[in-house]
Amino acid sequence: MGANTSQVSELSDNPSLKALVGTEAISENDPFWNQLISFTFISPTSSGDSKLLEEAVIPLAKILIENNPRTGNFGALVRVFLGRTKELKISTECQDQLFIWQAHNALFMIRCLLKVFIREMSEEELHLQFSYQERAPGTCGDTGNEDLLEELMSNLVHLIVEVPLLDITYSILFEAVTTLLVLFSYQLFHKDILRDGLIYQHIMKGRCLSLTSRLVKTLLYNFIRQEKCPPPATHIFEPQAEGGGLLYGLASGVASGLWTVFTLGGAGSKTGLDQEQNPLPLSNQSLLLLLVLANLTDGPDWPNPYRQAVTCFRNTQDTSSLPVEQPHTFQINFNSLYTALCEQQRSDQATLLLYTLLHQNTNMRTYVLSRTDMDNLVMPILEILYHVEERNSHHVYMALIILLILTEDDAFNRSIHEVVLKNISWYTERSLTEISLGSLLILVVIRTIQFNMTRTRDKYLHTNCLAALANMSAQFRCLHQYAAQRIISLFALLSKKHNKVLEQATQSLRGRQGDSTALPDYAQDLNVIEEVIRMMLEIINSCLCNSLHHNPNLVYALLYKRELFEQFRTHPSFQDIMQNLDTVIGFFSQRLEQAGSDLSVERVQEVIMKGAQALPKDRLKKFPELKFKYVEEDQPEDFFIPYVWSLVFNSGVGLHWSPQGIELFSMDSG
Repeated sequence: MGANTSQVSELSDNPSLKALVGTEAISENDPFWNQLISFTFISPTSSGDSKLLEEAVIPLAKILIENNPRTGNFGALVRVFLGRTKELKISTECQDQLFIWQAHNALFMIRCLLKVFIREMSEEELHLQFSYQERAPGTCGDTGNEDLLEELMSNLVHLIVEVPLLDITYSILFEAVTTLLVLFSYQLFHKDILRDGLIYQHIMKGRCLSLTSRLVKTLLYNFIRQEKCPPPATHIFEPQAEGGGLLYGLASGVASGLWTVFTLGGAGSKTGLDQEQNPLPLSNQSLLLLLVLANLTDGPDWPNPYRQAVTCFRNTQDTSSLPVEQPHTFQINFNSLYTALCEQQRSDQATLLLYTLLHQNTNMRTYVLSRTDMDNLVMPILEILYHVEERNSHHVYMALIILLILTEDDAFNRSIHEVVLKNISWYTERSLTEISLGSLLILVVIRTIQFNMTRTRDKYLHTNCLAALANMSAQFRCLHQYAAQRIISLFALLSKKHNKVLEQATQSLRGRQGDSTALPDYAQDLNVIEEVIRMMLEIINSCLCNSLHHNPNLVYALLYKRELFEQFRTHPSFQDIMQNLDTVIGFFSQRLEQAGSDLSVERVQEVIMKGAQALPKDRLKKFPELKFKYVEEDQPEDFFIPYVWSLVFNSGVGLHWSPQGIELFSMDSG
């Protein structure tokens, strides 16, 4: 709001707003409404500006809550908006910017009031606020048995799917998406997952149901298009003599260009700062709404139609006929969607969308895995993991699950070693002038494990990292020397932790003179570390058994640190898997001894290369193939719904919620 911020305090004194929330009923046919919704105002895009606006709206909304049962003015405002939505499409075609602008203003006011209502009352009480009828002279009184809340929701969905995205419609489309998000925000104020309710029923089973596929498709295209706000322009309205403040009257003879007055975070905002923070408000908000819809829980006897739509949509180039027509299916340009996903992975919500599509939509997963430019998708994911210290734990977790899903595919595991990268700017630990995508993936995943071991100690993160490495291990090809060294250095770190826990357990037992009550904690720690050590040995073994001759750098690193493995040769948990490592270490050690002493690095590598060709494959014991598949936990909604709403809370453009009263998640989570 910027320059307008100082005027927010004047809202409570504005005559038009005082009349809206006052004790007098106003007929929806009264000229008052045209005056009320003819204002210019810079819609806030930053949380700070939204907070100031909401603080000014709250006292007005509370007065309206008290008076609305007698006046029905809130319902009248909703009907004024609904009356205009019926002609929005025609207005767009006719470039009737005045009509669109007024419809937007009405919806903006409804959204601001609804946001306060939802915090102050239950869904049933909210429904009553919609149902109170105006009792002004000259009105027809009872307007039938219409459900105005469902009518509003249905009209918002129609607006989103039917009104084309143009400069003159950008803000009203943004407002429609945002208002739906606000209606679903009841979930924020409940610790338990909401599985029913009026708003839930309307979107899942009501008049909105027939528009499911069109709504999902439109929200996806809003994300794909990444349209920025229309450029801001100077105000072309003159302040009204009466009223003043934020609300301005229409100047007579308003010409074209009217819409440019109302731009999100445009003229009057903080020197474009809000634009930089939220350069794509419609794209961002559409993605958040899509994630909210896709993660609604199934009903007792019906599946979530929005999840069905997300699960089964197909590529526009797919001309094959389906054996059984799937509900809510549609077609969309996969190439455009893939490009947008590659470009937007810096945000949690784009990463969550990518996870959702890879996990739930087999058409999209097959398409992604068929791409020959997978580095465009994988590199942003690796960058998220590389900057693990700066990311929230959920974002890191989603990035890892994406890698795990991708590594379930053998063709992916082979192809990433064929993609050569040069001068990776964000990888600052070492200078990597040239490295394969596969080796970089190994470097980053192992770095993530090491970070986790020293900081968060999240067992699930460990497990998923190791599972991805295990899936890749049989296809390791020409590992970069740093990747090979990092594999062995991780094993060294695990070995050190193993010995430390053993030592602590021994000291504890001595200190307690044989009292073993403190040992269970150490036993548990030791069990976890030994599971990880076993997994690392299996990963190294898988590589040696399947692609020894492709990985001289791993053999070199193994020989260089051979003493690390000595203590595990006779350990009952590792004896079987250590046989192959002993064979490889012994075989190459012997060949190096035969080659003489004081060998150069180049000579050692030459001996290893020749030895790799000479080692008979039957000398190495075969183990079952390492293959891990990602499976969602039971009741995934317990994780995903709080996560999605934390993204809305933190990333919703122009939305601010006070932390007080938020029950769904703790304010320091994520």
